[in-house]
Amino acid sequence: MAISMSKKKSKPSKKLETKHHQFSDTLLFKILNRIPLAIFLLILIFLWSSSTTIISGKFVHVCVSSRKLNNLYCLSAGTQPNFEIPIPALNNNISTGIKDVVDIVQEVPDPIVNNGSDGEVAFAVKVVEQQLQVQRSWISNKDHVTSCDGKGIYVYDLPSKFNKDLVGQCGDMIPWTNFCKHFNNEAMGEPLVKLGKGWYHTHQYALELIFHTRALKHPCRVYNENEAKLFYVPFYGGLDILRWHFKNVSNDVKDTLGLELVKWLENKESWQKNSGKDHVFVLGKISWDFRRKNDDVSSWGTRFLELDQLQKSIKLLIERQPWHVNDIGIPHPTYFHPHLDDDIITWQLKIIRSNRTSLVSFAGAARPDAPQNIRSILINQCNNSGTNCRFLNCSSGGCDQPESVIELFMDSEFCLQPPGDSPTRKSVFDSLVSGCIPVLFDPFTAYYQYPWHLPEDHSKYSVFIEQEEVRKMKVNIIEKLMKVPLREREDMRRYIVYELLPGLVYGDSNSQLEKFQDAFSITINNLLARVNKIE
Repeated sequence: MAISMSKKKSKPSKKLETKHHQFSDTLLFKILNRIPLAIFLLILIFLWSSSTTIISGKFVHVCVSSRKLNNLYCLSAGTQPNFEIPIPALNNNISTGIKDVVDIVQEVPDPIVNNGSDGEVAFAVKVVEQQLQVQRSWISNKDHVTSCDGKGIYVYDLPSKFNKDLVGQCGDMIPWTNFCKHFNNEAMGEPLVKLGKGWYHTHQYALELIFHTRALKHPCRVYNENEAKLFYVPFYGGLDILRWHFKNVSNDVKDTLGLELVKWLENKESWQKNSGKDHVFVLGKISWDFRRKNDDVSSWGTRFLELDQLQKSIKLLIERQPWHVNDIGIPHPTYFHPHLDDDIITWQLKIIRSNRTSLVSFAGAARPDAPQNIRSILINQCNNSGTNCRFLNCSSGGCDQPESVIELFMDSEFCLQPPGDSPTRKSVFDSLVSGCIPVLFDPFTAYYQYPWHLPEDHSKYSVFIEQEEVRKMKVNIIEKLMKVPLREREDMRRYIVYELLPGLVYGDSNSQLEKFQDAFSITINNLLARVNKIE
């Protein structure tokens, strides 16, 4: 079928005519030539409607079907931030007191992969570790709040545009699905009956709503600002970002709501009193999503956490920025939300007795557009190991059902947790809750993230393998893990199940935990200890 673009006939050159005949002889041309134009257009419309294209910088990302709903990259930064350890200026004395660590680095410099010497790397790591010591110094020495005297928690009743109205836009956030189902049952999602009591299909970005619901019911909540020690600002900043992710809007539009919130707070005496030092924000996405550096219209995220007014406030995130001491990482929401102590005990007994028939497992997908990522190497080693390793391919929808992931982890001794599009993974917490020992390849995946919920001695609950050794094919992961003594595995699993697990899950909104502290309780107690140290 020919389409005339001009009434004027021109004689084609022999070179063009030759090329045309060459193309005409191809199989593709013959097939396309037999497809009626109307049907061809319908196919194009179907493909376009079932996918979303993100163009950012030099990359074009196509997100197809609902499987990407569980993929951090498709719903996270359109331009990948540098996740190598950044280097602070070396003219700062390493003996700088812990109290002043936050002043060492104001901006994230170039990554060490480009220009970092061994000395610079060591210095950078030293600074990060000092910051973690600062954050650990805020840990409360009390397991439970025995009295609310001097521990009042004030929850701001923000204008609805900062939270409730954002939830109301859930149906329009993700083009190919109704996101609203993830906000059922007070943001825990639909029940997962197969896994038992307290299990829900919770979305990885539900933290803001879960935390808000729990804070509203905290026994130390006060309704008078003058009685408060801690001020919680329930801004759903992650949802604010998500609603613009697939829309072509300017950076000014993306930043509007955050700027309006700061203006609203600055008019409050409670904010002015301590310049926001006793205020906490809980944000359900990674820190980088709120620290947009580039003002190009294609740049992803907002500049909310870069605003000067917020530098003294405490920010709780599922992934912290390593150079900001007031960025504190708290656990990703898992699928388990216990109501009673017995719910936790029942689950502990179930997974400690689980018959783990697989030595190693990996639930994830390759990153073919990221040559430095080690996932493809791990997948190849896993697939070539026979029955010692099981691979659940998330790129083909294998991870869409939480039951499949949890059952895989319950059947495995070790769970591989390589970085994805950012250092952290929700899967780390899913594996811990399942009693599967996580194998980490980047210290920023967990060790430098969660000082309130994970111990400083990471050998108690994980195995660390340097990802550069994997990248250079110096180590076979399966063979290395086979050499871990059975007694050592059992000791690690008992520590995970009986010591860590209760503090990594968020109880339901009406939880009545007495024996255990969940992730929310640990966080609140440490926040109160932190604000009590404000000078």
